[in-house]
Amino acid sequence: MRLKEKICIVTGGARGIGKEICSYFIQEGAIVCFFDLDEDKALKTLNELNQDPEYPKAYFFKVNVTDEKSVESIVEKIIKKFGRIDILINNAGITCDNLILRMSLEEWGRVVDVNLTGTFICSKHVSRHMVRQKSGKIVNMSSVIGIRGNIGQCNYSASKAGVIGLTKSLAKELASRNINVNAIAPGFIETEMTEKINEKFKEKIISMIPNGKLGTVEDVAKTALFLASEDSAYITGTVINLDGGMGI
Repeated sequence: MRLKEKICIVTGGARGIGKEICSYFIQEGAIVCFFDLDEDKALKTLNELNQDPEYPKAYFFKVNVTDEKSVESIVEKIIKKFGRIDILINNAGITCDNLILRMSLEEWGRVVDVNLTGTFICSKHVSRHMVRQKSGKIVNMSSVIGIRGNIGQCNYSASKAGVIGLTKSLAKELASRNINVNAIAPGFIETEMTEKINEKFKEKIISMIPNGKLGTVEDVAKTALFLASEDSAYITGTVINLDGGMGI
């Protein structure tokens, strides 16, 4: 088991990519504390992850990642319970698409707050403990859109590009403390969000992918597992493009 007895936080863990990461990490021996705001969905996920209720491997915390006091409080609770945090997966993210001429400041701010500021807040309060223990792994979820840009997604693209800059800066700041900080930039992944895309547009997207298909949540979870394990001990400040060659 590559993550045996590792204590891990996954933000946005109730569904999609976050849920799959939680599942993979538990299979590899980790204890997972996942954050989410959708309590109903999160409790359902919690039951699915904890196959043996007497020996829980997953714990749910209702957390808004943009609320610094809430994040700090929950991180302290996790430290008090487990004594350490070994892995942080900053996965929580939202979209609110619109052309820039129609995009309101609120639409801009909401996406940047969750995707970028939330990643900063969680990294700040978790890395404090990682520095003390002189070890840790932080994996941030960026996007191919943060590299290539996209029509109608100025807010999302800017936030995910910001995550890349944050990743590289944190990697330099924390490397001397044996803390690795990396990012994953997924392309178009089969999730609830992409299921809503009409077939004609989906075909257009696939035509731009050299690999000829959408990625899966399993693809992302496996990459996160690699970056969270000792297999990637000499990798930091790197962005892995998980896009089927779309960024070539």
